[in-house]
Amino acid sequence: MNPSTSSQPPEEEEDDWLFLSSESAKPPGPSREPQETEDRGPLRSRFISAWNSVKYGWSLKQKSKFSKRSPVIMFGHSYELKDHGDRECFRRVFSSLLWLTYRRGFSPLPDGALTSDSGWGCVLRTGQMLLARGLLLHLMPPGWTWCVSHHAVKDDLELLRSTGSAESGQEVKEGPSKRSRKLSLGSLLDRPMEATHRRVVSWFTDHPSAPFGIHRLVELGKSSGKKAGDWYGPSIAAHILRKAVAASADLPNLVVYVAQDCTVYLEDVRRLCERPPPQAWRSVIILVPVRLGGQELNRSYVSCVKKLLALQCCIGIIGGKPKHSLFFTGFQEDHLLYLDPHYCQPTVDITKENFPLESFHCKYPRKMSFSRMDPSCTIGFYAKCHRDVESLCTVVNEALSTSASTYPIFIFVEGRSQEEEERSNMPTNNMAYIRSNRGMRSVNTSNSLDEFVLL
Repeated sequence: MNPSTSSQPPEEEEDDWLFLSSESAKPPGPSREPQETEDRGPLRSRFISAWNSVKYGWSLKQKSKFSKRSPVIMFGHSYELKDHGDRECFRRVFSSLLWLTYRRGFSPLPDGALTSDSGWGCVLRTGQMLLARGLLLHLMPPGWTWCVSHHAVKDDLELLRSTGSAESGQEVKEGPSKRSRKLSLGSLLDRPMEATHRRVVSWFTDHPSAPFGIHRLVELGKSSGKKAGDWYGPSIAAHILRKAVAASADLPNLVVYVAQDCTVYLEDVRRLCERPPPQAWRSVIILVPVRLGGQELNRSYVSCVKKLLALQCCIGIIGGKPKHSLFFTGFQEDHLLYLDPHYCQPTVDITKENFPLESFHCKYPRKMSFSRMDPSCTIGFYAKCHRDVESLCTVVNEALSTSASTYPIFIFVEGRSQEEEERSNMPTNNMAYIRSNRGMRSVNTSNSLDEFVLL
């Protein structure tokens, strides 16, 4: 799985390892722990996990080339990699995204003995990553990034040898060793945010009690006839995420809206978000399942996708290439940036104090050509308040206008959908609809790659 790279002179390219800190340039190695027996057979399940770890672990070590001549666009920001400050800022922002991959060794999934999602859970994982991006925007202060050095020293505290001279800052005696701890101002300010960061990570861990973990998502997929081991499409994943957020007691001020037939019905969005005074308007994640072509991507939509990914309100795309789901975060020239869930890692025990966070963050920006993008995807947006929803509609409509010569990717309309009362039902047919001003036409996707399958 080698993403295509642009052929440019070496002096005009930037190796991703060159602008990532050496401390973070260590991909997690495949575990040698034996995997628990699955209903597919222990030998086969071990082989699948080992194969994915070797195949995709090797791919993570390959070098994507990033041009110095063109900016990298991600979540509404532009980064000039020839500038050291921009390069470091991009590194911090990218490594702060939650990377949710295949896992092995967790407790058996509902109605089965599967203890790994390797080989079938990639769309659920990319859906988790998109939701995680929205949750970090919802809960963290603007511009927050994860400081990789947090886990380098225990409790984010700098250990200092006690000296006879007085030190500025807060010190705590460490007993016979006569050591003291000093909390820097930055550490004091970051600790509440780091606690929230850890709490968000824990919501996605592979435990039955995690509100957005693989166990919960598989359970919610049953109403669509899905079970552990099945493949999920981007559209079904969007509805599963909506139900998961609605059922979570941890996020009373957040809702998820899923567009119907490539249409966002604004009255439905308002009804979800509005609350009687003095309660504030709920924040909303808007998910829009779309299909950008037949069996292949319609190239006329590329410029529109770029404009959507360049918006601050866009939280990414659940998409991929044929038979291979990826989470798209941005682009450079004609290449998409992405996070890849196809790396099988051991599950993490979050009951341990200061559980390791390294495996939930990826330090390796990857990219692939737009021409390899599968047309079936779900685009995500986030709006924190009523004013943000209005702003979102304005800027997204401007971006969508670039596809006016073809069928628009999706549209906003006033009013309510006729099927609003059936929102809790998952889509189960094989028809995707593309709406235009002349009405709707259907595209038969029964033989398409709407539901990704592992190669």
